[in-house]
Amino acid sequence: MNLTSREQALLLELTQALSSSLDLTEVLARSQGILTQLLPCDYAALCVSRPERPGDYEWLGLGAPGILLTHYPELAAVEFGPEPQAPRAPDPRSRKELKRSLLYLRCREMGLPLEQVLAVLLDLRQDWHGGFTLYREHALPFTEREQALLEDLTPYLANTVRNCRLFAHEATRGDLLDALFHHQGAECIVMDPPEHERLRTPGATELLRRWYPEEQKSLPQELRDHLERLQALGTKQAVGMDTWTRSGGKQDLKVTFVQLPGQRGSRPWVLVLQECSRAIPMPEPWRKKLSAREAEVVQGVLSNWTNETIAEDLGLTLNTVKTHLRNIFPKLGIESRTDLLYQAAWRQKPG
Repeated sequence: MNLTSREQALLLELTQALSSSLDLTEVLARSQGILTQLLPCDYAALCVSRPERPGDYEWLGLGAPGILLTHYPELAAVEFGPEPQAPRAPDPRSRKELKRSLLYLRCREMGLPLEQVLAVLLDLRQDWHGGFTLYREHALPFTEREQALLEDLTPYLANTVRNCRLFAHEATRGDLLDALFHHQGAECIVMDPPEHERLRTPGATELLRRWYPEEQKSLPQELRDHLERLQALGTKQAVGMDTWTRSGGKQDLKVTFVQLPGQRGSRPWVLVLQECSRAIPMPEPWRKKLSAREAEVVQGVLSNWTNETIAEDLGLTLNTVKTHLRNIFPKLGIESRTDLLYQAAWRQKPG
């Protein structure tokens, strides 16, 4: 969308505030005044799931009354639904629809004169999800332009939540750069662009050697080039540019580029390196019904391998793999490979 000079200035100020800290509460406090200038509202609220405790959420308010946050879990369940959905564009409620909604009635019971709501789901690209909502206590509806502005802001909000969730706990344990050595489930490299490397976790060198055996430099050229592009674009980078994926035979290498808050006069970048399996996890109840070899065959199917690839990987004949599958399907109450993939994916749904 075409922004006015005022909107451009506010958007730049807001994106800087959103990347100014790894403490989510602090970031939201700094962003509140700017956000309400860009998108006039009486208050806003954010909910973020806790992957370690399914069904539990963290609730944060931007100028929201205390009673709203106290009862936000039940309100958010009404507002967003009990399970995560596909990210969607900002969702304005018609006044007639809002007045009939349980959300509206509950707020009235609490003494909150809620009149207008604009909500969006956040795609955090991890194993958590979130929602962000603007509230008005007067009847003036959110305009289509305001809806479009919130849609443009959504990737920035999602990145802020993701970065804070990735590194906030490390930051509270002491110096962030030292604490990155203890980041779980990934290797990290910290760079002062364009050339200076501050540190790397112990396994980062071997991981890069596996994926870039021909590269002699400490940081592969395609990652250096991508980092330079991100730094040059600043806040104008397109959605998804902060993640780089390199495909391999059985796994992918995912590199997430995170610009940290200023440290001693500079803003370093962290490259978070993760090897990601393409496989759908096997439901644990299935393992109890299968032999060890049958479980290996199922895992091959869940990796989207052909029967030929499974046979080669397990050292079996093609006919043996087909025989295993004929035995596996009735044990699991499944009709086909497609049904197996669907059933396994369905069982990964939260809730």
